[in-house]
Amino acid sequence: MLDQRRGEEHAEDQFAGELAEFRAKNAASGARLPLRDEDLLPQLGDRTDNTPFDRHYLYHPAWAARILERTRPKEHVDVGSILQFGTMVSAFVPTRFFDFRPAPLELSGLSSGAADLTALPFPDGSISSLSCMHVLEHIGLGRYGDPIDPEGDLKAIRELVRVLAPGGDLLVVTPVGRKRIQFNAHRIYDHEEFASYFAPLELVEFALIEELGERGPIVNPSAELVRAQSYGCGCFWLKRKA
Repeated sequence: MLDQRRGEEHAEDQFAGELAEFRAKNAASGARLPLRDEDLLPQLGDRTDNTPFDRHYLYHPAWAARILERTRPKEHVDVGSILQFGTMVSAFVPTRFFDFRPAPLELSGLSSGAADLTALPFPDGSISSLSCMHVLEHIGLGRYGDPIDPEGDLKAIRELVRVLAPGGDLLVVTPVGRKRIQFNAHRIYDHEEFASYFAPLELVEFALIEELGERGPIVNPSAELVRAQSYGCGCFWLKRKA
């Protein structure tokens, strides 16, 4: 705590010094834009050697988008994934987005609506390209206002399998590693056990995003590497036989 406070004090002193320097230079150059005390907005934690990012949430949509670029579906349906995924891929694939908490999105190529993942409003075998990423681990834990249900994730998986069309592709992302429930945040699964929940779908590709390190998605990692993760990110490309 003492080191943290010293770091904060150093950042505050640095801010004050740079503000004084900027004010002097701004005035000397004619003060093109006003600089008032009430408009100051100190940002003291951004001086890092590298640009920080969340490994899970940067790499998994990138992994999925690259698969859609390969499969080129006529339409894609996403249920509950990070909003940036649908907003980006809808630039080249018409996309329908659904969530338990609907998002009022307005972009060309993208529609948005409400859906309960445990009772999807689609006929059997009607969706040819489907994704549900970093969602299933939450279902039934109540975090987002959904009903408490220990089997909620399995019910949602059965719905995804039900609506997937013959020859259709399903992209699923979830935490993997040492299996456990961290209530009410999420579940963490054994990757092989999790894949078995989707029978009779076939696993086309599995990729791991490590919790630590500098590598991007690792396709077909060893089981030992996956199980060594405390909170890894498992990316599953599943397919129903035509």
